Amino acid sequence: MRRLVRMCLLLGLVLGMFSICHAGQTLIGAGATFPYPLYDKWFSVYHKLTGVKVNYQAIGSGGGIRQLLSRIVDFGGTDAFMSDAELRKAPAKILHIPTCLGAVVITYNLPGNPTLRLTPDVIADIFLGKIKKWNDKRIVRLNPEVVLPSMNIVVVHRSEGSGTTFIFSDYLSKVSKEWAKKVGRGKVLNWPTGLGAKGNPGVAGLIRQIPGSIGYVELIYAQKNGMPFALIQNKAGNFIKPTLKSVSAAANIKLPADTRVSITNTDAPDGYPISSFTWIIFYKEQHYQGRSKKRALTLAKLLWWMIHEGQKYNEGLLYARLPKSAVKKAEAIIRSMTYDGKRLVNW
Repeated sequence: MRRLVRMCLLLGLVLGMFSICHAGQTLIGAGATFPYPLYDKWFSVYHKLTGVKVNYQAIGSGGGIRQLLSRIVDFGGTDAFMSDAELRKAPAKILHIPTCLGAVVITYNLPGNPTLRLTPDVIADIFLGKIKKWNDKRIVRLNPEVVLPSMNIVVVHRSEGSGTTFIFSDYLSKVSKEWAKKVGRGKVLNWPTGLGAKGNPGVAGLIRQIPGSIGYVELIYAQKNGMPFALIQNKAGNFIKPTLKSVSAAANIKLPADTRVSITNTDAPDGYPISSFTWIIFYKEQHYQGRSKKRALTLAKLLWWMIHEGQKYNEGLLYARLPKSAVKKAEAIIRSMTYDGKRLVNW
């Protein structure tokens, strides 16, 4: 009996040690759906390379920020960098590093799905509900070679807190005074018209179901679903197709040290105007709520891999790689992470 008890105690100890070890090899993240196809690929590859499992839930940027503020996750994902006001409300200092660049595209469901040209003012007025028909003279004037139907326009937008919405509304706020005054920019909006759907997949799915609909999704969702997307006139007056080259061109700007910057409505003459970085957010001080130093180091190593080796997977999934200047800024931010007030890594 004593031998059995000792064996049970030993087994319990081994299982407990395994549990602790396993917990140190699992990181939890949540947030943006915008970069999810890339993150899903990254975390699968990283698990095979290192044995570290990353459980990332694509619940939208707003959810990612809330879960980080509640300290439920190791890191959040957001397409909308946190504002100064939001950062001041956080329980401790939060850092941002960009991970890639992507594009928000205007997609639609029309007979034959032609490639349309759209100007900023026309896009704003469609989403304000002012342009109601596809054969409106302003759309026809931009697309004389396309036979546009007398069909009602049905706007589709995100229903939950979304970084994709922030990027799109940030763009519209820059190009339309009326939009900026009536609606503004944000992860959640009081939409003047349209139907709501959850996530990029939800918006893409609803557009495919409704003839005459129009909405905004991440480029990869449109391409995966064989959906058309518009060429958009940029600040220089050029109609730009969203490509890796035009998205990278949009980021040809000077970055601040904290990397929180908007690149919508770029000045670059060859830049796609609804482009954006997306960010991973995490706490600078990693010792909180009993968090081990091993777990903190596991996170730092993952972040370093994402901005270096992980970048080779970007283009195959239609995300632009980080510019060298952005990588340098992100390196400095990761090196600033602390544990008990002391520098966490010495890379």
